[in-house]
Amino acid sequence: MSRNLFITGTGTDIGKTFVTGLLVKKLQENGKRAAYYKAAMSGNERRPDGSLVPGDALQVRDMAGISQPLEEMCPYVYEAAVSPHLAARMEKKPIDMATVLGQFDEICSSYDYVTAEGSGGILCPLRFDEEKIQLEDFIRARQLSCLMVADAGLGTINAVVLTAEYMKAHHIPVKGIIFNHYETGNVLHEDNLAMCEYMTGLPVLACVRDGDRDLTMDFAVLEALYE
Repeated sequence: MSRNLFITGTGTDIGKTFVTGLLVKKLQENGKRAAYYKAAMSGNERRPDGSLVPGDALQVRDMAGISQPLEEMCPYVYEAAVSPHLAARMEKKPIDMATVLGQFDEICSSYDYVTAEGSGGILCPLRFDEEKIQLEDFIRARQLSCLMVADAGLGTINAVVLTAEYMKAHHIPVKGIIFNHYETGNVLHEDNLAMCEYMTGLPVLACVRDGDRDLTMDFAVLEALYE
């Protein structure tokens, strides 16, 4: 079975998928059979034949240079650019936890390292009708440790600390933070890093700058995040 890690973020569009691509790429370049998984993906475009392209999965696969088939990366793909629980309701394709877990387990049986990415932030619902499924239900079901991705800019202290406190209160293990859109020498970004470490007790394990194509993290540190 594989060693696994769950990637969450402080919100939508802060670069979780880009950072995840860098993580998977580093694993792949160090000789590991690396795979990607996302339970539900919304806001996707259609191919000429009408089928949906799982955009986040395609981005990670292209960035990381892995050969994993797109169809195994995400069991639920939606067109509407809304939370998965709402997209599922609009498109009449509700998320089934057994399917989510079953497909994840299949991937885990075939690869060394599996990086699972969440949808939006940690509180993003996957289903909210007669059955209620949260991202943390998936995390808890497979006892996954987490890594938090945050934007380095204005407002991140509040977002990071609230996310960390929620995860702590709900007994969701988080191993550290990666800052995205980081600018070396930017006094705001450098102060945000120091403040987030101080206020959460979590280490900032890497800082990703715009245009980076590699993750500036020692491979041994990265490998140790996966359990």
